[in-house]
Amino acid sequence: MTSKYIYTIWKKKTASAQIKFFSWKWETIINERKISEYVSRKDLFDIIFSPLKLCKVKDNSYFEVKVSGSWITSQAYAIRHGLSRALAKKSVEFRSILKIAWFLTRDARKVERKKPWKHKARKSMQWSKR
Repeated sequence: MTSKYIYTIWKKKTASAQIKFFSWKWETIINERKISEYVSRKDLFDIIFSPLKLCKVKDNSYFEVKVSGSWITSQAYAIRHGLSRALAKKSVEFRSILKIAWFLTRDARKVERKKPWKHKARKSMQWSKR
């Protein structure tokens, strides 16, 4: 690709991530903060950087992310999926690697809406025979 970055958007549950993926080394930024300030848990670092480690491009790339909605774990998965899509756009070779690892498959689960005459989505009122 001749452009200076690859742009992708992805969602998980209600979290959405807009990613600009660059092919040179710099400080990774999430919501205009350094990644070390935004993400404090080590397991979330592993989730976010797993596609870059799998394709062996972690040392010579960086990305800027605007993420919103849901909570930090769903945001991390949305970032991972957006990075996977950016890498798949970058190279066909990366696409096959990420497809085998199931990083390009969207997780479509969402919270089910509350139904009328129910306490929650599926929980009903207690039934009594007498």
